[in-house]
Amino acid sequence: MKLQLVATCLFGLEHLLGEEIEALGYERISTIDGRVTFAADEEGVALANVFLRYAERIYIRVGSFHAGTFDELFEGTRALPWDAFIGKNDAFPVKGHSIKSRLTSIPDCQSIVKKAIVTSLGHVYGMTLFPETGVKYQVEFFLLGDEATLMIDTSGVPLHKRGYRPESNAAPIRETLAAAIAAISRPREEVLFWDPMCGSGTIAVEAAMQMNHIAPGKRRAFAAEAFPFIGEETFRRAREEAEEGETRSPFEVYASDIDPEAVELTIKSAKRAGVNHAIRAFRMDCRKISAPGRRGTIVTNPPYGERLMTPREVEGLYREMGAHFRSLAPWQVYVITSYEGFERLYGKRADKVRKLYNGMIPCYLYQYFKNDKPKFSK
Repeated sequence: MKLQLVATCLFGLEHLLGEEIEALGYERISTIDGRVTFAADEEGVALANVFLRYAERIYIRVGSFHAGTFDELFEGTRALPWDAFIGKNDAFPVKGHSIKSRLTSIPDCQSIVKKAIVTSLGHVYGMTLFPETGVKYQVEFFLLGDEATLMIDTSGVPLHKRGYRPESNAAPIRETLAAAIAAISRPREEVLFWDPMCGSGTIAVEAAMQMNHIAPGKRRAFAAEAFPFIGEETFRRAREEAEEGETRSPFEVYASDIDPEAVELTIKSAKRAGVNHAIRAFRMDCRKISAPGRRGTIVTNPPYGERLMTPREVEGLYREMGAHFRSLAPWQVYVITSYEGFERLYGKRADKVRKLYNGMIPCYLYQYFKNDKPKFSK
């Protein structure tokens, strides 16, 4: 079956996600903020869910149409081929989002879309009431301006929930964002990768998974495994392909934290993810780290201030971080934080700053990969 799939992601990760999709062998159709549409088939549904590191969900795009009024939303939805996916006993709850659309009432849109699908399926199956006791197809609408897109979620639980981190510390970074930051830092087997404020170990684990070619979704279940036109067998083959592609890299990761509880969480996460052989987790103050004679890359998510420390404590930490991390030159440093004045406190302009999002929190990835930038004057 020819399908159009929509992979959603955190804002700022669209380019990385698009490259991942193409690496799987699928053609990108379009990219907008937070989503990439691509052509695939049933196998592509399974492969995308199992292999994509930066996607939040994978949807089947049922169709798009102009919807400037509620009548247009109803008629456009009714005209789509819902019977190609949903059986007469299946459940099809509806939810959605509206951005810059004249149709601002989400409850009203939900009701209209639901009624339109019932009307469409009723015409095919000769029914007016549907038991909805079978397979669950989560329908989602996305209204952007006057265009409506109707989709079916194939992932179920969001893809950032890999299954290795049932516990976390007070301010976890999302796994998909951690994977992206690790990739942006260009990890190499011969260079030590160190997260000196590792929290529950997400950045360290994601980096080790990437370098050992461990698929992020191989240990979890997906909604589409219950879809008859896709099925468990398709996902079994995708997981087998994932297993066959794994390697045992000499890539080495240090994950340290001043909090012993964070170190224990990291050890547990690494074991669950199958990368404990690659990660050395231990207690250490980030302002004392060193590895004489080694090339290294620091990648870390320090406290933002909103949830863990006072603003004054955060500013003091960033100053001390900057003084110590600069002393480790020529090590490269990648720091993600929501603190916009980070560079001045750190004491050096970043070579590149990239705006990203940790969930709904806007953040900045400060990248130090050269050694010729002047310090800020005091």
